[in-house]
Amino acid sequence: MKTVLVTGASGFVGRAIVAELLRRGHGVVAASRRGQSVGGAPGVPLDVTDADATRRTLRDVRPDAVVHLVGIIQEKGDQTFARVHVDGTRNVLNATPRGAPFIHMSALGAGGIPGSRYSVTKGQAEGLVEHSGLPWTVFRPSLIFGVGDDFFGRVLRQLVSTAPVVPQIGDGTFPFRPVSVEDVAAAFTQALERPHTGGKSYALTGPEEFTFRQLLDLELAALGKKKPIVPVPLPLMDVAVPLMQVLPSPPITRDQYAMLKAGNTAPNDAARAAFDLPMLRLQDRLPLIVKR
Repeated sequence: MKTVLVTGASGFVGRAIVAELLRRGHGVVAASRRGQSVGGAPGVPLDVTDADATRRTLRDVRPDAVVHLVGIIQEKGDQTFARVHVDGTRNVLNATPRGAPFIHMSALGAGGIPGSRYSVTKGQAEGLVEHSGLPWTVFRPSLIFGVGDDFFGRVLRQLVSTAPVVPQIGDGTFPFRPVSVEDVAAAFTQALERPHTGGKSYALTGPEEFTFRQLLDLELAALGKKKPIVPVPLPLMDVAVPLMQVLPSPPITRDQYAMLKAGNTAPNDAARAAFDLPMLRLQDRLPLIVKR
């Protein structure tokens, strides 16, 4: 049994990982900017972009292991990708007790998607983890689905619900392999319990691959809607997406657009061999996700 500090514990993925750690008997300290308790785990306030505060918090908690989940999908003010993903990861690494396992949340395509500062900074953070001198494991999940998720529960839901027709980016053939939050929580927890799986990066993807068009069809079906799907040529999207950034809350950011065009898929053989994963299917969970 370990005392595990989970950063970003109050987020969608954080709550699931905290719950799984507790279910398996681990002690958990839930770290987040507000410091609220999560699922019965005591909370501590933590701003990973503040190096001194991060050092003090981890010195007080003295965790046996750290699960680092903090990340953003959109920059706001001084919360930039570089500051949160790179500087924040560096600060947590520097404050983690030597010898403590460090389980890091990255993203599929980290460092390899042109035009995406999100991808670039995720790749830089991975490099810091791998050269930290700590026992480490890096997970690279695809789109994560579950009740309360941001993509299927909000972004895609709004896309298919707002207008009389559903806009499809390009020809809709970009591939995706979404993974359930339950699979992600199982992988992170088991990585702490199976030290022989460390020192590696694992793609976390689900059991099935879908095109973007198929995801639109699934979302419409889950909502009980029938609408025409109209392709929007990429040259038009290339012009429209930058113009959308003047809105207080753009329907799609530049980084999200770059990542959509790149697709989000990878084989999951290595993760399935190392960990016992439920491999839940998107189409089985989607009706509940969109209704919430």
